[in-house]
Amino acid sequence: MEMGTGKSLVSIAVAGQLFELCRIDRALVVAPLSILGVWEEEFRKFAGFPYSLTVLKGTVEKKREQLRNLPDRRLQVVVVNYESAWRLEKELPGFGADLVIADEAHKIKESRTKQSRALHRLGDSARYRLLLTGTLITNRELDAWSQYRFVDPRVFGTSFYAFRSRFFDMTGYGNHIPVFRKSRTEEFLRRLHSVAFRVTKAEALDLPDTTEETRYVELEPDARELYRELARESYSELERGEITASNVLTKILRLSQVTGGYVGDDEKNMHAVSTAKLDALEDILDSVMADGGKLVIMARFVAELDGIVSLLEKRGIGYAQVRGGVRDRAEDVRRLQEKDDCRVFVGQIAAARLGLTLTAADRLVFYSLDTA
Repeated sequence: MEMGTGKSLVSIAVAGQLFELCRIDRALVVAPLSILGVWEEEFRKFAGFPYSLTVLKGTVEKKREQLRNLPDRRLQVVVVNYESAWRLEKELPGFGADLVIADEAHKIKESRTKQSRALHRLGDSARYRLLLTGTLITNRELDAWSQYRFVDPRVFGTSFYAFRSRFFDMTGYGNHIPVFRKSRTEEFLRRLHSVAFRVTKAEALDLPDTTEETRYVELEPDARELYRELARESYSELERGEITASNVLTKILRLSQVTGGYVGDDEKNMHAVSTAKLDALEDILDSVMADGGKLVIMARFVAELDGIVSLLEKRGIGYAQVRGGVRDRAEDVRRLQEKDDCRVFVGQIAAARLGLTLTAADRLVFYSLDTA
C-alpha cells in the first residue's frame, strides 16, 4: 500500500476484528524508530475496541521492565523498533504475540541481518503475521524472499538458496551476480500475489490531496540535559532582569539549534550534540528510496543542512539544494524535476520558501521550522 493509503488503519482494523473474534489477545508491532509514536496516535484515532498500547522506550533494561509490567487487560499491543526487536528476542517470545505486524518491511529485505532473522523467528511463533510496505521489491526480485519468509514461509520456502536457485541464474565473474529468470515470471508473480494485495493512491480516490503526519523525535539524554540547562540559564537571567529583546531571540535560537542536533559556541562554531533527527530522517529516506519517489527536505539552520547533505552523500543518494550562496537555483530545481538520479531536494527555508516548482517530489519533510 502506497504511503497515505491507510496501512496502519487497515492493520488496526485487522487486529480489532481478530480480537473481537477471540483469535488474538496480544499484538506486536515492529516499525522504524521514528514512527513508533505514529502507531500510538493511529490506535488512539481509529481503534474502536478496548486495547492497551505500550511503546517500548529507553535502554534495553527499561524495555525489559516495560515488558514485565504490561497492563493485563483488553488487547495488549506492544510497539518496538526493528533494532530493539532483535536485541529483545529472548524477552519478546515471553510476551506471546498472537499477531506480529512488520511495518515498513523493506527493513527486513536483507535476509542475513540480525533484525531480519529475529523477525523470521518471531513470525514463526505467532499465529498471524501482517507485512506492510509501499514497495516490496526495491532493487531486485531477491528482496521478496526475506519479507515472505516472515509473513508466510510456505510461499517461497525457508531456504534462501533454494529460492535463488529456482528463480535466478548466477552470472558474472565467479557466478556471483543473480539474474532473474524471465521464464519464471508467471510463477513468481502468482506466488507473490497469493497472500498479498496492493493499493495505490490512484485507486484510493477518496483520499485528500495531501496527507500530513507528525513524527515525534526524542533527544538523547545528554542533548536533553543541555537543552534544559540552556532553558534554566534563560530563566535565571530573566529573574535577574538581564534579559533584552535581542537576548531573548538569541536564547530561543540556541534552543532551536539544540533540537536540530547542534549548538554554537561564543566564536559561532557549531558542534553536533544529537543525531536523533538525522536518524529519524534516515527512516524516511529508506521509505522514499524503497518507493522510488522523490523527497523535499526543508531546514532552517546551515548546520542542519550540512548534516543532511553529509547523510545523503554517505548513502550515495543524488540531491539538489538551494540555500544561501547557491547562485543557480533554477539548475538545482531542474535537476530534481528532470533527472532520475536526483532523488532529494534540500532547501534552506529562508532561501527556498518562494518561487520554486518541485512537483517531481511526492513527499515533503520540514526538518525544522522558521519562526518568521
